[in-house]
Amino acid sequence: MKRALIIGASGGIGGALAAACRARGDEVVTLSRSEDGFEITDDASVAEHLQGLEGPFDLVCVATGALEIDGAEPEKTIKAVTARAMMDQFAVNALGPALVLRHAAELLPRDGRAVFAVLSARVGSIGDNRIGGWVSYRSAKAAVNQIVHTTSIELSRTHKQAVCVALHPGTVATPFTQKYLGRHPSVPPQEAAENLLNVISELTPEQTGQFFDWAGTAVPW
Repeated sequence: MKRALIIGASGGIGGALAAACRARGDEVVTLSRSEDGFEITDDASVAEHLQGLEGPFDLVCVATGALEIDGAEPEKTIKAVTARAMMDQFAVNALGPALVLRHAAELLPRDGRAVFAVLSARVGSIGDNRIGGWVSYRSAKAAVNQIVHTTSIELSRTHKQAVCVALHPGTVATPFTQKYLGRHPSVPPQEAAENLLNVISELTPEQTGQFFDWAGTAVPW
């Protein structure tokens, strides 16, 4: 990569991605709510910040997301679903990336390879769901996978060498996952960032629109 835009850079994974890109010699531009007032669920905020950037970028990564919002924990059963909690999940984890992807064509070079990656989660896979639960979070991540796939089709018509994918970073030891780390093996953000960048560096235009994990293995929809 040469120029990277990391959205959500104040978070654990986003910050680690920005640092890893800089360590590789890339020019890095970052956006976050806490540092720039970037409100990913607000149309006007997203448009103002993204249109104010000088592109293009060889890598755009949306590293925003939330597992708990306003204290609402992932549901153990469908009986625990509430309208507020589900709408909050969709706003942050699906609508937000969609508003960024709306500007994908403006951010990427029309000629030359570039990658637009959105951090998703394996639990958003319908085919991989074996235990249920986490209804709102799963559904929001399944939705963002569809948003990424749809955008990739449209983008490929004008940006032949662009790769637009959803990526599962694995379970990463951040405040985002602190309460759930005992259930699955985890890695520090720095390791997760290197894993993701290794996958990104190997992606080809033929793989656009797909869903991959931190090791580069395709995840079922």
